[in-house]
Amino acid sequence: MKALSASACAVTLLALLTCTLRASAQGSEQITIDASAPGTPFPHFWEEMFGSGRAILALRESYREDLREVKKVTYFRYVRFHNILHDEVGVYDEDKQGNPIYNFTYVDQIYDGLLKSGVRPVVEISFTPKKLASNPNALHPFWYKQNVSPPKDYAKWDDLIRHFAKHLVDRYGIGEVAQWYFEVWNEPNIDFWAGEPKQATYFELYDHTARALKSVSPLLRVGGPATAAADWVDAFLAHAVQLNVPIDFVSSHGYADDTVRNLFHNDEPVPMDQRVCQAIKKVRGQIKASGRPNLPLFWTEWNVPGHDALRDTPFVAPAVAYDIAQCDGLVDMMSFWTFDDVFEENGPPKDPFHGGFGLIAVGGIKKPSYFGFSLLHQLGSERLSSSASNVLVTRRPDGTVVIAAWNLVDPAQGGGTIHQRIEFRNVNTNATVLISRADDTHGNTLAIYKRLGSPAYPTQAQIEQINREGALDVPQAVSLYNAAFDLDIPPNGLVMIEVLK
Repeated sequence: MKALSASACAVTLLALLTCTLRASAQGSEQITIDASAPGTPFPHFWEEMFGSGRAILALRESYREDLREVKKVTYFRYVRFHNILHDEVGVYDEDKQGNPIYNFTYVDQIYDGLLKSGVRPVVEISFTPKKLASNPNALHPFWYKQNVSPPKDYAKWDDLIRHFAKHLVDRYGIGEVAQWYFEVWNEPNIDFWAGEPKQATYFELYDHTARALKSVSPLLRVGGPATAAADWVDAFLAHAVQLNVPIDFVSSHGYADDTVRNLFHNDEPVPMDQRVCQAIKKVRGQIKASGRPNLPLFWTEWNVPGHDALRDTPFVAPAVAYDIAQCDGLVDMMSFWTFDDVFEENGPPKDPFHGGFGLIAVGGIKKPSYFGFSLLHQLGSERLSSSASNVLVTRRPDGTVVIAAWNLVDPAQGGGTIHQRIEFRNVNTNATVLISRADDTHGNTLAIYKRLGSPAYPTQAQIEQINREGALDVPQAVSLYNAAFDLDIPPNGLVMIEVLK
């Protein structure tokens, strides 16, 4: 198609945008989309569960405000965090004779707050209360120094788990708690577990915990092994099958910047932007090959590469989009780590944009990643096929075709704007198209923060200004031209395209 001159398009803003979309297609990738093609189910597995730091943080109003803000733009249904049994929550104590004392006051406040906001917990059973720890000096190096040793007395541990679960059922009802998930521990294959040998002692912990939970009600759902770097799943399943240990789901973790050696135990090259889904594919295969081949798989921690503080930048949006496209059909839920930066593994954050995992920075500043998730939320419930690796085509129940297109570029390697020509079949040739963008100039609150001088402690007025000026633009409405248009996507840009019927 011959490019139109700028003057020919400058009559109105709409015409100007149309001109941009219909720029010269020379050298562009051509994509054809049939709006009436058969689709496959496309559940929003990436936005139903999110991670967060540790249990006690859920009592903070900033945490709860951020949770509600993320829920506004996603299908946020479950939240996972560490440390429900940490001494700061006050669950477990012993009298002078060594008899257990249970206190669920803070547990109730934590879970009441989540449920009031419409989010259920994934109850990570961790870590060991001090007076129940076999080694009181087995403290993890995180700022809050959780104890990671096995229980000194499994009879007391079992009793704690039963009292904990029974209290939850008594307070919230089995109909509610049966919709939760109980995950045994966090990353026992690394320094979050001090049992020796690690695997055998974790399996012992899992067996006791799972059976104690099921003794309260067989409807309680329990799983694991919650390992780092996609490890131990095959051995864990073999153990559970051999001893008939209860298991309702499999969970593991994997990050884009985990090493290939840790994820796959070999040195074959796998690009960072493919590692998460390749690890999920590995674990899914292990489940299918086990004696429990139909178990759900929850990836209860993941994130995009974090070098050079990329998690604060627009890079996250196209990186997440690419993960969604690759992981579709392999996993039941993925828990992005984390929904916000109310987070203290290394102590209190020193400034809002410090490379934190979350979608919302300290003070309630919505990061570029927040806007990326908000756009991806718009995708439909059916997926249509596409030959392009950087395009995700979906359809809503009302027939609206929704397309995510992106230009993922590692800033260390550089890259330029890409051009795509998208042609449609079985649509109105002049249909209205809504265009939304997240990139360096759309939804980039980091850029506004830097423009204000990168204050370590921004004022409330500055936070409001950053969020106001960084908010996404209203979608731009244009018309197809002969059932097609041309699209420019800048480096690390994400574009959402809605083709209205």
